[in-house]
Amino acid sequence: MVKANVLGQLFGLTSVVVGQQVYLAANGSTPRPQCTKCTEGEPQYTFTPFEYSMTSTVRYATSRPSPTTTTTYAAPLESLTSLIGSVSYTTWGKWDPTANATATDAANPYGNAAWTELWRIANPPNFTQEATSSVFSTTVKPTPVPTEELVLPPRDYFGPTDCYNFPPGFEFGVASSASQIEGATAEEGKAPSLMDILIQDDRPKDYVTNENYYYYKQDIERVAAMGVKYFSFSIPWTRILPFALPGTPINQQAIQHYDDVINYIIEKGMAPEVTLLHFDTPLQFYGTIHNVTAVLSNSEIGSTNGGYQNETFPDAYLNYAKIVMAHYADRVPVWYTFNEPLLYSANGKAIDHVIKSHARVSHFYREELKGTGKIALKFNDNFGVPRDPKSEADVYAADHFNSFQLGPFCNPIFLGQDYPESYKMTIPDYVPLSQQDLEYINGTADFLGIDPYTATVIAPPEPGSIDSIKECASNSSAELRPYCVNQTTTDIFGWNIGYRSQSYVYITPTYLRLYLNYLHNTFRTPIVLTEFGFPVFGEADKQNLSDQLFDSPRSVYYLSFMSEVLKAIWEDGVQVIGAFAWSFADNWEFGDYNQHFGIQTVNRTTQERNYKKSFFDLVDFMKARGVD
Repeated sequence: MVKANVLGQLFGLTSVVVGQQVYLAANGSTPRPQCTKCTEGEPQYTFTPFEYSMTSTVRYATSRPSPTTTTTYAAPLESLTSLIGSVSYTTWGKWDPTANATATDAANPYGNAAWTELWRIANPPNFTQEATSSVFSTTVKPTPVPTEELVLPPRDYFGPTDCYNFPPGFEFGVASSASQIEGATAEEGKAPSLMDILIQDDRPKDYVTNENYYYYKQDIERVAAMGVKYFSFSIPWTRILPFALPGTPINQQAIQHYDDVINYIIEKGMAPEVTLLHFDTPLQFYGTIHNVTAVLSNSEIGSTNGGYQNETFPDAYLNYAKIVMAHYADRVPVWYTFNEPLLYSANGKAIDHVIKSHARVSHFYREELKGTGKIALKFNDNFGVPRDPKSEADVYAADHFNSFQLGPFCNPIFLGQDYPESYKMTIPDYVPLSQQDLEYINGTADFLGIDPYTATVIAPPEPGSIDSIKECASNSSAELRPYCVNQTTTDIFGWNIGYRSQSYVYITPTYLRLYLNYLHNTFRTPIVLTEFGFPVFGEADKQNLSDQLFDSPRSVYYLSFMSEVLKAIWEDGVQVIGAFAWSFADNWEFGDYNQHFGIQTVNRTTQERNYKKSFFDLVDFMKARGVD
C-alpha cells in the first residue's frame, strides 16, 4: 500500500512537471505568438518639426473608504466570557535593567517583582537603554497621507501583458509579525519570548524595530491610503499572558492595545487577519530557562526549537487562543494558528502538538465560540523542483523534499490521512496518529496558507540514486538530514533558477505556478499566499533614499509572481483566493536589519516611512485586474 502511494505521488508530480513544460528543447530565438503579423520591410524616414511632446501622466493611489456597514463573525466578548473561565486582569510596567528601584510586591507570584524576574533570568543579549530607547512612549496620533506622496512612479518599460482578472472576493493584503515591527519589547507588561533572546552572537539584536506598538495608527493609515483591503498581523502571546500558563493574569493593557489596533484597521476600511503564534514562544516552555540557548539549538527537524514539544504547551496554547479569540473574534474574519510551524518544530512530538493544538483551537472556534470566519495555518516550503525532470530519481527526491515539509501537517488536516512516508522513515520519534485522531484533525483548516518566497533545485545525495535518500533517512547522523536531498540554486545546465537577492530568495515565477499546481492537486483545498516578498540586493547600502525607493527588481518579483497566479487560476484551474505581500515596511529579519523586504522604507532614527515603487506597482497591478 505504501509503495502504491509513493508511486501515485510520483505519477502526480511527474504529470504536473510535464504539463508545465519545465524544459523545452528549442533552436533559435524566442517565438512571439502574440504577434499575428509583424511589420517588416524598408521603413520610410522623414523629417518633422521637433517639439517636446512626451509628458508624464500623473496618477494617484486611491485610499480605502471608511466602512458603511458592520460585519461580525462571532458574538461579542460579553457573551463569550464563560468560554474562558474565571480570569483576572492586571497591568505591569517597563523593565529597565539599570534601574535602582525594585518592586515591592515580592509576595505576589504574578506581580511586578515576578515579572521583572522573568526578564532578569532571560537576560536578553545586548539589552541596554540605548538598544531599547523609543522615539515614542504613547500611541501616536495619525496624520493623513498627503496627496503628493500618493503619485504613482514611472512605469518600468516591460510589464505584464495578460488579460486576466482576479475572481470576485480575491483577498489582497499586506503581512507583518509582532516581533519584527513592534518594538516596546519590555514595556507595558510584555514578557520575554524566544524572539527576544534568539540572537546570541555578536550581531546586534533589534529591540526597537519599527515602533509599531506606538506607531500602529500611522502604519495602518499609510496602508489604507494605498487602497489595500487586508491587513495581516500577529499578536504576541507574552503580551497577552506574560506568565504564559492557564490561570495566570491577563495583561489589560495588551488587551486594550490590540482592541484598538483591530478597531482602527476596520475604521480605515480594511479587514484584520490575526496570527496567534509567529515564532515568539514564551520562554516558560523551554524548561530550565537558564539553559534556554542550549535548548534552542537542539532541533532535529526545524532550524530552531520553538518549544512546541513541551508537555504543557498544548493546553497552554489552547488557553491563550481562547482568550484572544473571545476578545476579538467578533471583528476578525481570518485566524492563523501557527506561522511556518515546521521551522520551529524540534522533533516528532512537536509536530504532533502543533497539529493537535491547531485542531483543538479550530474545534473551539467553530463549535463553542460559533465563529463564522475562517481558520488556517501558514506553511513554509521553498518549493523543491527536480534538477532534471526527466530523471526518476530527481523527481522522487523533489517529492520526498516537498512531502516532508508539508505532509506532516497537510495530510492529516486537509486529507484526513497519515503522515507521509518521507517523514515517518526519517523521524523515529514521530507520534502515530490513530483513526480517531485523523477524524478529529481532518477539515480543521478552511484553506492552505503558504509562504512561497522562492524555489529550490533538488537531487538525491548520490546522483540518480533513490536508495541514497532512503539510506540517509535511516541514518540519524547523516549529513543531509532531515530532508536527505541535495539542495542547490542551479539547474542542470548550471544556470541560477532566477535573479538572486542578497538572501535565499530568487525570482522564480514559473516555479510558483508549478508549486500552486502541486498544492492544489495534492491537498485539494483553496490556497492563500500568506507571505511572499523579495529583498533587493544591497538596498540597505544605497546612500540616496530615492535609489532605495526605485526598487524595480522587487516590482519584477511581485508582478511576475502575480501574473503566474492568474495563469494558475485561469489556465490550470487552481483555486487561489488571496495574496499578502511581505512586508508592508522594512523590518527586523531575525538577525539584522539589512535585508529589506518592505514595500516601504523605515528610517529607524526618525521612524519616517516612505512608499517604494514596488508598493505602487503591485497595488496598480491588482486594482487593474479587478481586486477591491
